[in-house]
Amino acid sequence: MALPSPTTTLGRGAARHSSFPGRRRAAVASAAAVCALALALAGCGGTTKKDNDNGGPAKTDAKADPGAPLKKGLKLAFLPKQINNPYEKIIDEAGITAAGEFGGKGKEVGPSDASASSQVSYINTLVQQRQDAILIAANDPNAVCGPLKQAMKKDIKVVAYDSDTAPACRQLFINQASSEEIGRSQVQHLAKQLDYKGQIAILSATQNATNQNTWIRFMKDELSKPAYKNMKLVKTVYGDDDDQKSFQETQGLLKAYPELKGIIAPTTVGIAAAARYISGSSYQGKVVLNGLGTPNQMRKYVKDGTVEQFALWDPKKLGYLGSYAAAALASGQITGAEGEKFKAGKLGEYTVGKDGEVILGPPTVFEKSNIDKYHF
Repeated sequence: MALPSPTTTLGRGAARHSSFPGRRRAAVASAAAVCALALALAGCGGTTKKDNDNGGPAKTDAKADPGAPLKKGLKLAFLPKQINNPYEKIIDEAGITAAGEFGGKGKEVGPSDASASSQVSYINTLVQQRQDAILIAANDPNAVCGPLKQAMKKDIKVVAYDSDTAPACRQLFINQASSEEIGRSQVQHLAKQLDYKGQIAILSATQNATNQNTWIRFMKDELSKPAYKNMKLVKTVYGDDDDQKSFQETQGLLKAYPELKGIIAPTTVGIAAAARYISGSSYQGKVVLNGLGTPNQMRKYVKDGTVEQFALWDPKKLGYLGSYAAAALASGQITGAEGEKFKAGKLGEYTVGKDGEVILGPPTVFEKSNIDKYHF
């Protein structure tokens, strides 16, 4: 499948200053230029201590109008971790389709790699294009904050989905399910398969991915309970949401830890790559693999016995919900404050929770008995 070409059009041509005599005026112009350059490099103009407080979601003086209609012609931009991530492609395409339901227009733009700063230039371009809302799955919770705050200053709404930014850098976070539920349940599922015994490892995405790190924190806390005293987490490795690197990291884990009994891969790219390696190796049937994946990616590995079960929410619903949440923000129905309610089309009504979080719902566990009912 051909990948969209990244369309990064950064602002050019800083304002030209006419020459004028006088050393004092020259000094003023020079200082202004230095200041402008510093602000551009920082990605955030005139930040204060209050602006850098990431303890809660972005604040606004606006009042919610629950009865306001959704505006027509809203422009929504989806910015995934990386443009070629199949899971996030499903989310974004569903969100773009949802935008059409309420008379809006959506698009997807983004980098081809999932590095911490790769999304910054795209945010700057979207701000220049005057989008009504930016929906972002953050590669790093803080690297994107400067430009996102600039977007909000220009009344562009910011909604994080799948992987959160620092709370002060957006108005809403559309979460798949409770982060605690996701993290703990993955350990619980694997533990049952292993009869609560043996060495395990985690194959994550990038080291700075907000969602991955939050889930892993709850995994480790779950493992600290007495029920898991005979299980040991020996290593967490990072495949950077890259298929080949995830494949190699799986190979490396199994060679480095010959007594390894289980792997949790809370990333759709990672679990598919790990399953591919295990299915063609002597470890098939000996090492339990669990985590988060899509049915279409994992179907053959479930049917050939490489994987007994895995879990995921419906990414189409996640994108759909994100689109309606962004539209509700941009139309003034909600501001992102806790307790506010909005309607998300066919999904029904949702309530904004603490720190601007909106939860889609619990994940589905996929196995041989039900996997053929799902096609995404």
